[in-house]
Amino acid sequence: MNKTDWITQLQLEPHVVEGGYFRRTYQSDYTHEAIPYAKTPRYLMTSIFYMLTDDSPTGYLHVNYADIMHYFHAGSPLTYLIVHPDGQLERVRLGNNPAAGEQLQLLVKGGCWKTSILETGEFGLISEAVSPGFEYADMALITKPDVQARFPTLWQELRNSIKS
Repeated sequence: MNKTDWITQLQLEPHVVEGGYFRRTYQSDYTHEAIPYAKTPRYLMTSIFYMLTDDSPTGYLHVNYADIMHYFHAGSPLTYLIVHPDGQLERVRLGNNPAAGEQLQLLVKGGCWKTSILETGEFGLISEAVSPGFEYADMALITKPDVQARFPTLWQELRNSIKS
């Protein structure tokens, strides 16, 4: 299947905040009220499909307060740049070829900044499981001046993954 087939079959919509395409596929029936960073209860877990395409190849640099497990499904591998709270940059390839150093799943802990990039190919399709469940109030994009101030040594590597 090509990217258009996947978008149609999975009923994906443009992700206006992060880039790419997505659809929420699961939301727990249960919530938890004792989430330190949240003023209202959060679902215990949510899950989405997420796809980057050759016409939307970047998931913009952002931070989530919740832990997110990413699962690779189809297409070309995605490169993740993860900036840990101590400022250390980690580069991970999410794909289906472990012999080439790709991972089938990737945990990004809450509090880490991340961007995902489709470097080659028509699309890369993953799922994300977020715990506690995703809410837009629990994430933030970063601006170019903030990257230059917070991560000056990483500017060259991160500059193309910032939403203008």
